[in-house]
Amino acid sequence: MSPLGVAVIGAGMAGKAHAAAYRNAPALYESILPEIRLVSIADAYEPAGEAAARRFGYSRHDTSWQAIAEADDIDVVSVVVANHLHREIVEGLLSAGKHVLCEKPLSDTLEDARAMAAAADRAPTLARIGLTFRRAPGIAYIRELIQSGQLGRVLHVSIRYWTDYAADPKTAISWRFKGPSGSGALADVGSHASYLAEFLAGEATEVGGGRFSTVIAERPKPLGAVSGHGHSAVSDELDTVENDDYATFSLGFASGAAGTIEVSRVAAGHPNDLQIEVFAERGAAKFSQARPSEIQLFLSEGPAAQQGYRRIPLGNPHPYIAGGMPIDVSGVGFGQNEGFLYQARAFLEEVAGLDESASLPRNAGFDEGVHNMELLAAVAESERLGGAVVRLAG
Repeated sequence: MSPLGVAVIGAGMAGKAHAAAYRNAPALYESILPEIRLVSIADAYEPAGEAAARRFGYSRHDTSWQAIAEADDIDVVSVVVANHLHREIVEGLLSAGKHVLCEKPLSDTLEDARAMAAAADRAPTLARIGLTFRRAPGIAYIRELIQSGQLGRVLHVSIRYWTDYAADPKTAISWRFKGPSGSGALADVGSHASYLAEFLAGEATEVGGGRFSTVIAERPKPLGAVSGHGHSAVSDELDTVENDDYATFSLGFASGAAGTIEVSRVAAGHPNDLQIEVFAERGAAKFSQARPSEIQLFLSEGPAAQQGYRRIPLGNPHPYIAGGMPIDVSGVGFGQNEGFLYQARAFLEEVAGLDESASLPRNAGFDEGVHNMELLAAVAESERLGGAVVRLAG
């Protein structure tokens, strides 16, 4: 197999996660990949690109996506920049014959997302979207328990994703705080929660009860570049926040199950608090990102006096972990960063043409990215209509 040259566009928080993932992906499991060459990290803010390239061992840095598209030594590219920039970059990379892994959400508008999916359909190369939490071993294991019938049919699911990266009113304004209703906390962390709801409970057919709140109306302008969720020096000049700090809604699923989702970027004291509870015919399961090396499992079996939730430490028998950890034993911790590693490994395996039966589950296609945005758009419509039920297109 020919070597694969890799690049990452965007040197912020998630961009660094992609860069590190490609570096470590060949050694995650047995060495069946071709040679992976770490070529370039591109960022319009050159100091960030240069620092990330040096930190993660990439050969060079660039300051434009066009340089990545034109480079003959690059085959695989992750796009990890502001949502409104995705379409131009992804379409340009596909036209240049690159394999593209795009961060979620696919774009900032449905029109652009659908155009990107059409471009992906036309391209001879691969275009995938990273839905990273699908690869959290605990969440993947709960899905296995559902699909195997051990938990039985899902009755209802509750997902809460609280973050506090914007809880401080002095947090600088950035692209994350601009855009239409639903492009704030809903698009940022609600996109994760919504695809996980369908990952566990099946296809959603309707949403309702949409409610948004912008609790910090203005934020200071930064004095320099803003990277990821980090804080930066700010001026005394304020700018208007255009989108949602908080969002909540309910879902109805084709199976008859129900669900609720609540997300926030201003939940003080909760830096990255994803919590999932699934209730099914034969029991229930819980996952918390605060304790990613375990799940809580309740099975309706045995004497009533012995029933109750029990802690299941995740380890060798569970999804993604077996054969993939240097210390490959139950109870040795892992967390969110590993999701990017599994994602990168799966993408490289697919690009290399390895058989799916001998690979990790494939990354989602752009059509799933469009579906996720259609669901979020329906939530925004529900909110606009005062919480009314909005049906999703079949």
